[in-house]
Amino acid sequence: MYKLFLPLIIFGFPMALQAQTVVSGKVTDARKKPLAGVNISLVGSYDGATSAKDGTFTFTTVEKGERLITASLTGFGSIEVKTDLASNAPLILILKETVNELKMVTISAGSFEASDEKKNTVLKPLDIVTTAGANADIVSALKTLPGAQQVGEKEGLFVRGGTGAETQTFIDGMLVRNPFSSGMPDFAARGRFSPFLFKGTTFSSGGYSAQYGQGLSSALVLESVDLPERSSYTLGVGSVGPAVGVDKLSKDKKKGYGIELDYVNLWPYFKIVKQKQDPVVAPEFLNGSANYRIKTSRTGMLKFFVMGSRGRFGFRGESLDYPGYDEEFRLTNHYLYTNVSWRESLGNGWKLQLGTSYSTNRDRITMDTIGKQPEPTRIRTRQDLSQFRAVLSKNMGKFSVLRLGSEYQYATEASRFNQFGGEFVDSYTASFAEADVYFTPRFVGRLGARYEYSSLLRSPNIAPRASIAYKVDAKSQVALAYGEFYQKPEQQYLRFDHNLGYMRATHYIASYQHISQFRVFRTEVFYKQYHNLIKTVPGYNNNGKGYAKGAELFWRDKKLIKNADYWISYSWLDTKRDHLNFPYEVRPDFAAEHTATLVYKHFIPEWQLNLGATYSFATGRPYFNPNRPPNEFMADRTRNLNTLSLNINYLTTVGKAFTVFVLTLTNAVGNEQQYGFRYSADKLRRRVVEPMAPRFVYIGMFMSFGMDRRQEMIDRQ
Repeated sequence: MYKLFLPLIIFGFPMALQAQTVVSGKVTDARKKPLAGVNISLVGSYDGATSAKDGTFTFTTVEKGERLITASLTGFGSIEVKTDLASNAPLILILKETVNELKMVTISAGSFEASDEKKNTVLKPLDIVTTAGANADIVSALKTLPGAQQVGEKEGLFVRGGTGAETQTFIDGMLVRNPFSSGMPDFAARGRFSPFLFKGTTFSSGGYSAQYGQGLSSALVLESVDLPERSSYTLGVGSVGPAVGVDKLSKDKKKGYGIELDYVNLWPYFKIVKQKQDPVVAPEFLNGSANYRIKTSRTGMLKFFVMGSRGRFGFRGESLDYPGYDEEFRLTNHYLYTNVSWRESLGNGWKLQLGTSYSTNRDRITMDTIGKQPEPTRIRTRQDLSQFRAVLSKNMGKFSVLRLGSEYQYATEASRFNQFGGEFVDSYTASFAEADVYFTPRFVGRLGARYEYSSLLRSPNIAPRASIAYKVDAKSQVALAYGEFYQKPEQQYLRFDHNLGYMRATHYIASYQHISQFRVFRTEVFYKQYHNLIKTVPGYNNNGKGYAKGAELFWRDKKLIKNADYWISYSWLDTKRDHLNFPYEVRPDFAAEHTATLVYKHFIPEWQLNLGATYSFATGRPYFNPNRPPNEFMADRTRNLNTLSLNINYLTTVGKAFTVFVLTLTNAVGNEQQYGFRYSADKLRRRVVEPMAPRFVYIGMFMSFGMDRRQEMIDRQ
């Protein structure tokens, strides 16, 4: 048989080679300095490459004749160059730098950005994906930054003495309700949204813009991607399930659509790795998302995004109150989120942004002590949120800008706890005005205010906010921020009491940062005063109070060790609060005094191997021991937290597919993690709150077709 194919091999292989044209060249700036990470592509095809550290690039194509080649890099103007592919002559591409934001002072107090849009951001979106232990979860990656607490038993981002509910998530400016998957008591759930959906992530640990509200502590602001650079297709297979994705760009590059679908089933994993509790319903999740984006004009962009998920799981473990009996927890969740946004330039420096979104979340929960009366507890909840937002901005001079905006939210809540019910409807309106005023390119001030009204609380509020920043030299700046922040009580209190009022926090922040090409140093001190926190004893009221103060450090370096990138975060937190059933002000159970994180990434080019490690440390947190006298409330501490997570990524190609093999090991050495303790009603027995298993292992393979990101990953080391 081989004789039959031998002529084809002999004659066909050279013909195939001849059919390929090699395109090569070099990209520099106007000063002839090589530019790395430039995306070069052949217009109207999927062929292209990313420039290396010395600015060179090479790719092959089957296209012929005169074609347009485009080159783009953040911070530089994109170019299109016509070339004759038959010439085989190396191309010299020169990009001109646009307005350099590095030279401008920026509002920075309390804010970390992960974006490809600005060169002076602290993290990039790929950092979220490649940080060991984060498992591609946005919130888990942000926990490596100063200000964030290492809380593993509750979902949410706990920041600077605030609870997880005091951090709000926004997508394209609009509030996201239920941004985390539904979970079970004492076990944190993941965020619902993939980091690949967003081109920018801003994590504000305090003092954030008047554009956003209803977060006492911080804001996580996510900006969805516009059009992709090229069409691509992805396929993933992992130890917890498969995933597929399509991101299609039209040939005229004016519209595109994307679809992602992933299925997770932990039943095979739990058969191999034993959990603390027995799964009676293996965790199973089906997630899907779709988007459509179109340029409505030279400056207009319309984006539509929809995401839905369905999940269920159930666990059984020994009852704490009834020795010899088992307790069972089962949950089924349905979630839907849609978002439509449109932006357009109106001329004369005016810009308009419009957006609307809708989300619905439904949980069905059953809790039972098997074999004991009464009947199982059945909980049904549903939360819906519809909203509309409009923002008008006006450029004033070269850099200053004025923003005016308004939003409306219609929220409904309905829940059943066996025969008991609780529900509410709230119409929330807000308006804001904010101006960034550049007195000089080195001195900027931001002054704004936000007005809010809730029909449920029957009360308005006005929240003033102000920041200033001064650039000390080309790489350093100092900043100050102040603000008032209001938040409605959580829904579990509003369901049963409609006479509660806003909670309030006052923020004061001072920061210094030094950012160079390869290094970042940043330090902040802050003070927060809490007012009108929710108390549940003797009845629901707003008589709670508290404070939080602390200091934070962040250091990132990409130069000290060749092919390595690492960052160190440290936070000191002094906080006390009197809320819920607390008898007086004490350190709450989610707040550690000292928190530190070391993230290390190392690339070995000879083996195309990325190695990563994340070490996290936190001092022990308080927990409630009912056997203590009242004057020793929250006097006990858990043991210190120590976790080391590892990941290995092997980069290769399979056919034309850029392929990554992934191995992730969370808490690699199996350190015992104590999040707290639960006591039986008679105070005689207790159970440690800890993860389901000491470690989590993930093995997977991801293939992408159409976009080669290997050089991008290499150059980031």
